[in-house]
Amino acid sequence: MSAHKARRVIDQIRGRSYEETLMMLELMPYQACYPIFKLVYSAAANASHNMGFNEASLVISKAEVNEGTTVKKLKPRARGRNSLIKRPTCHITIVLKDISLSEELYEEYKRYEKYNLPFVLKNRGGG
Repeated sequence: MSAHKARRVIDQIRGRSYEETLMMLELMPYQACYPIFKLVYSAAANASHNMGFNEASLVISKAEVNEGTTVKKLKPRARGRNSLIKRPTCHITIVLKDISLSEELYEEYKRYEKYNLPFVLKNRGGG
């Protein structure tokens, strides 16, 4: 699939929640939706299994499409000639973020700010 076909779908799901993204991808009429659906589903499964995130609180924080290599094939034509068939590929990157962690961090920051104490950011894993 070419990069501009995938970009048309990726631009519409960037910044949305995981559940809303799956619903949108199921209902969109584009051919690029199914591979992107599988990619988002796999990314959420990895986030919940490896990092322990809740799938309901995941948001697509970064989604980008880069052009890949172009596969070139020769198709035989009449009178011993041939024509070139180009099949473009693309690299799709999806980054999910757990918004529940950022809400907890914000609440902790407010608690420290209330008493004018210095707020130290600790490593919380993930996102």
